[in-house]
Order: sequence, then C-alpha cells, then structure tokens
Amino acid sequence: MISALTTALVIATEAESTSGSSALAFLFPFIILGALFYIFILMPQRRRQKKAKEMQAAMSIGDEVRTIGGIVGTIVGEDDETFTLDLGGSTMRVVKRAVAEMMRPPEPDGDANS
Repeated sequence: MISALTTALVIATEAESTSGSSALAFLFPFIILGALFYIFILMPQRRRQKKAKEMQAAMSIGDEVRTIGGIVGTIVGEDDETFTLDLGGSTMRVVKRAVAEMMRPPEPDGDANS
C-alpha cells in the first residue's frame, strides 16, 4: 500500500515538473476568484466602514440620529465610545457604532411661501 502511494507521488511529481504551464493554469482560476472577492466584497465593505467613521466623527450634541434598532433620539451627551440620547422624556446610552444614520430635517418647499 505504501509503495503504491509513493509511486503515485513520484509519478505526480514528474508530471508536474515536465509541464510548467499546468501550474499556472491551475492557479489562474484561484487568482481570478481572489480578485473578484476583493472587488465585490472587501472594497464595498471598506467604503461603508469609512463612511460610518466619517458620519460618527461629524456627529455632535443636538443632532437627531437613528440607531440600528430603529430608535430615534437627539444626542445630549458624548463619551469616548457612547452617546447619550434624549428620547423625549427619557435618556438612553448607546454605543457610537450602533448609530445607523443622522436624521436630516425636512427641507422647506419652495412653494410654501407663495
């Protein structure tokens, strides 16, 4: 049994050494898959992380925000890692990473004054 495995290993090694292009042909699909993974998975994730960090850096006391759980409140306090939100009569501490977006006030219509 061991001699059969050794013989198969020797034959596979000899076949591999005689055809140098087969190694490249073998690796080419993996290189393509790696590139596609980077383009479609990693790059968008990095963009989202960068956008979230910029948004968190731009937040200040008085901004109205929505958490990932759907809670809407106004920032009344800030620590290193947390915000204190006023929920209209009560307060709540949330981790900064849990803030999904800043709520924008509705823009006034141009026809409202006419």
